[in-house]
Amino acid sequence: MSAYNNNDLFKVLSEIKAIDESQLQNALKVSEEKNIPLGDVLQQKELINDENLGLVISDLLSIPYINLSKVAIPENVLQLIPEPVAKAQRIIAFKIDGKGLHIATEDPSNKQILKFLEDKSGLSVIVYYATYLNIKNALSLYSKKITTAFEDLINENVSKVKKLANDEPPIRKIVDTMITYAYQNSASDIHIEPLLDSTLVRFRIDGMMHDVVSLPANLDTQIVTRIKVMANLRTDEHQETQDGKINFKVIYEENKSDNLDIRVSIAPVVGGEKIVMRLLSEKSRNFSIEDLGLQESDLKKVNAAYQQPHGMILSTGPTGSGKTTTLYAILKQLNRREVNIMTIEDPVEYQIENVNQMQVNPKADFTFSKGLRSIVRQDPDIILVGEIRDSETAGIAINSAMTGHLVLSTLHTNDAVTTFPRLMDMGVEPYLVASTVNVVIAQRLIRKICSKCKTSIEINPNDLDIQLKKYFTETSNFHIFHGKGCDICNYTGYSGRIGIFEVLIMNENIRLAVTEKKNADELKKLALSSGMKTMLDDGIEKVKLGITTIEELLRVTKE
Repeated sequence: MSAYNNNDLFKVLSEIKAIDESQLQNALKVSEEKNIPLGDVLQQKELINDENLGLVISDLLSIPYINLSKVAIPENVLQLIPEPVAKAQRIIAFKIDGKGLHIATEDPSNKQILKFLEDKSGLSVIVYYATYLNIKNALSLYSKKITTAFEDLINENVSKVKKLANDEPPIRKIVDTMITYAYQNSASDIHIEPLLDSTLVRFRIDGMMHDVVSLPANLDTQIVTRIKVMANLRTDEHQETQDGKINFKVIYEENKSDNLDIRVSIAPVVGGEKIVMRLLSEKSRNFSIEDLGLQESDLKKVNAAYQQPHGMILSTGPTGSGKTTTLYAILKQLNRREVNIMTIEDPVEYQIENVNQMQVNPKADFTFSKGLRSIVRQDPDIILVGEIRDSETAGIAINSAMTGHLVLSTLHTNDAVTTFPRLMDMGVEPYLVASTVNVVIAQRLIRKICSKCKTSIEINPNDLDIQLKKYFTETSNFHIFHGKGCDICNYTGYSGRIGIFEVLIMNENIRLAVTEKKNADELKKLALSSGMKTMLDDGIEKVKLGITTIEELLRVTKE
């Protein structure tokens, strides 16, 4: 049962033109057929992000919206609502002040629970609307910290061993707990590293590594074996690298779960085997092209480029810079029933409705180039190639872009202009590069300042790095922002990431320069004179807007 009327939400979204009308109509039809809230369908189809949906619904219900991920919730306030009640009623207490008890709920029409809270607390209850996903994430605050959870498991194991020497440690529970807490802490990767006297578990959160817990060394072999079994890998192989996949269901409340696709990589190292697990969540795909962090001028350039009927869109940057996310966001904009979209990826990170996705399989000799050859015989309108790695793939992709297809792909280059020499190094003729590429989007991911503990600091222009001084022409001290550190951001001062970009649109001058094999420096001068902003320029704007810090910008751009 939804707190809002589906038709009312449809009408508002239609009026503000937040979603394509045909996609909105289709979502309403699915909502009525399956008897589920329209907002849930829109999120499942990734047509609106969680915060925007929350703002629209709260306005519809005429109550304030709250994003709980940006609020530090005191433990004593959280516990005013018992965990079983909070999960069953989908309600969170997040603040007490002179006005009363502030609570977030997905269903403000539930007067019974509001009366219960008033009676129990003796306070006036101030109601806010929060989305289901937002409340689900906040419910994880009831869980113990991961270190405490592992300590309990280890202590339990030690006590068992003392009683029964042949009793096995709870390895299954240890591995499941590790994955569950990584998910709850929004980690993208889990690293399990064998040390001399312990096994170190580390999480990558917002691109940075964090030591999480140190486990007894005698558990290392059993943890490795358990993960190999889960990933269908050979348990008797210890000298070769192995790659596998785990499908894992995270239960975060009664009758509610999320499916994780976990990519597993195991490599022999001194002291044992190191495991890295990449977590890909079904419900973490809720991104749109507007959420990537493109400035308005760059967003207009990208929008114009993908509306071309043919040509090539390239996203470039190092591993982990968000290239695939950018292409998926563009693909979502292009995903309509009247077009045939085909992809070849390694691996398929997220499945997209109505898109035909193929996965590279080296063991079966199914490579990017072979997959791309088969795709062009499938009558595609739009093709996504996960990565251009070799000259054969580059040649087929370029020819596809020339023959009436829109091709999206990624390359490993440091900036936008070096894309052209890179393609030519792969054997693609300069005139083909010049005539097919529509846009190059170079990018990095940069950590955002935590909105809860953001504060301004005074900067002396003379203390700035020499490459930054030209951006800050003030002669006296000025203010920028940073994060002090709080429980929301694990005292790092940062929470979440956003892209910094340089968007190079092909024009006649650049096409001519590419055809004439001009070097990267000359190409860059032409691109800048045509209005391209560098990633450093884009990052400086985000520093001035209070989105990130100078230190974080320098860390990312100097890598």
